[in-house]
Amino acid sequence: MVAEESMGKRTVRELLGLGALSGQVKEGCNGEWYLLVNETEFLPLVTSLAARECALIGLICTERFSPGAPFSLLYIFEKKGVLLVVVLDTAQSAPSIARLLPSACWSERDCRDGFGITFQGSFDERRLLLHETYPDDYHPLKKDVRNVPPIMKSSVEPSEEYPFRNVQGDGVYQIPVGPVHAGIIEPGHFRFSVIGEKIFNLEVRMFYKHRGIEKLAEGKPADEVVRIAEAVSGDESVANTVAFCNAVEKIAGMHVPDRAWALRTILMELERIGSHLGDQAGMLVDVAFPLGASQFAVIREEVFRMNDLLAGSRFLRGMVVPGGISRDIRTEDLVALGQFVRQVRKRYRTGLKIVLSTASVIDRFSPTGVVRRSILRPLNITGPTARASGANGDVRVDHPYGIYARHLPTVRVLHDGDVLSRFTVRASEILDSLDLIERLLNALPDGPVRVACDAKDGYALSLVESARGQSLCWLWIRNGVVERYKVRTASYCNWLAIEHAVQGEIVPDFPLINKSLNLSYAGTDL
Repeated sequence: MVAEESMGKRTVRELLGLGALSGQVKEGCNGEWYLLVNETEFLPLVTSLAARECALIGLICTERFSPGAPFSLLYIFEKKGVLLVVVLDTAQSAPSIARLLPSACWSERDCRDGFGITFQGSFDERRLLLHETYPDDYHPLKKDVRNVPPIMKSSVEPSEEYPFRNVQGDGVYQIPVGPVHAGIIEPGHFRFSVIGEKIFNLEVRMFYKHRGIEKLAEGKPADEVVRIAEAVSGDESVANTVAFCNAVEKIAGMHVPDRAWALRTILMELERIGSHLGDQAGMLVDVAFPLGASQFAVIREEVFRMNDLLAGSRFLRGMVVPGGISRDIRTEDLVALGQFVRQVRKRYRTGLKIVLSTASVIDRFSPTGVVRRSILRPLNITGPTARASGANGDVRVDHPYGIYARHLPTVRVLHDGDVLSRFTVRASEILDSLDLIERLLNALPDGPVRVACDAKDGYALSLVESARGQSLCWLWIRNGVVERYKVRTASYCNWLAIEHAVQGEIVPDFPLINKSLNLSYAGTDL
C-alpha cells in the first residue's frame, strides 16, 4: 500500500509539474490530491499548472478548514484523469487568477459575494449572486450570518445599478431580454449589442432566484441533505444526488452494492435520455419543424412515465440515498423497461432519420452558433457542448464512478461545434444510453440495494457526468453533520459559452443557439 501511494504521488508530481512542492501532496479519500501552499508559492504554481494545460474546474471557499486560518480557498485542477486541489489559506484576500484562467472569474466573484473575500488584481469586481437590492457588506455564506432573509434595499440609486459591458460604435444599439420571459422558464437577463440584426456582444446575467442551497445544507445530517441535492436542478435530480451520495460514501469508506450501482446507473441514463430528448424537441420547435419535434416530445413524455413506474417520480426523486437506493425495483417493472427500451430505440431512429434528411433543418442548424474549441479549457466548457467542438472528455470515462469502469461509454466527438453537431452528439448519446440500459438489464446482479452508511467526519470531491456535462460536488462533514456542501453544475461554466456562440449571428437565431446548449438557470442560481 505504501508503494502504491508513493507511485501515485510520483505520477501526480510528474504530470502536474509540482517540483519541490510534491512532498506536501496528500491523497484524499476519493482519489483527489490536496496540496497546501502559501501565497508566495501560489501564483508560480498556478502559472505552471496553466502552462501544462490543466483545467481549473472549481473554486471553493470555506471557513475553519485549516487550523488557524479564517478562510481557505480550494482550487480544483484536472488533467488526464488526475484531480489536484490546491489549498490557499487566507485571512480575507487572495491574488486573482482570472486573467490566467478565465474559468475563475465567476467563482472569484462568487467567493467575494458569499464570504467577503477580495481578489487582488481582479478585472471584474461586480457582484454576481447578490444583486443590487441586497444590503452592503452582506456575505450570506459566512458562519456568523444566520440563514434568514436579509432586509433588502427599498430602492437603488442609478450609480448602484449593474454596469453591463458597454459596446460603442456607429449603429450599435442594445437589446435587453429578460429577466422575465414569456413562458415558464426561470429568470435570466441577456444584454445584446447589435448592428441591425448581427450580434457583436452578449452579456449574460443570472442569479435572480438565488436560493441559498449551500447555506441550507449546513449543520444537517447527510440523510437530510439528499433532498436538498435533488432540488439543485429539477432535470438533474439523479446526477446531483449521486454526486452527493458518492462523496458521503467515500468519506465513510464504504462499498455500495453492485445491484444498487446498476440501478443507479439505469436511472442516470434515463435522466440523460429525457434531457437530450427535450433539448432536441426544443431545437426543432425553434426552426419550425413540428413533425420532428412532436416525435421526440412524445418519446420524452413516455420516458417520464416510465420513470414514474420505476421510481414513483417522473424526475426519479426519492431513489438515490447514501448506501445505495431507497428501494429495489420490481422485476415486472424492469421487464417493462427492457421492452420499452427496444421500442424507443426503433422509433427514435425513425424520427432521427426524418430530421437529418430534412434540408430546411440542416440549413438552420449548420453552421449556426459555433463554440470554438479554443475556449473549452479556459472556460471549462464540458458535456455535449464540448464534445461537439472536438473535446474528448466525459467524467464517466475520465473519472469512472460506480460501475462505469466496467461499462465505459463511447465518447462521441464531432468538430464543427455548431447547433447541428450538438444535436448529433445528443442523438448518439441517446442511442448509447439505451444500449447501456439494455446491457445492464440483461446482466443485473442480485443482492441488496442498500447498506448502512454511517456518515463519518472528513471531506471528499465527487464528479459526475450529468446530461449537460461535468458536475462537481465537494462535501465536508464535521462532527457528524455537513460543514460545507458546494455544488458546481455544468451549467455554471457552460453559460459563458453562449456569449461566444452568438457572436456574428443574428438575433433571431439566439433562441435556437440557447436551446442547443440547454443550460439550467436553477443549476446556476444555487
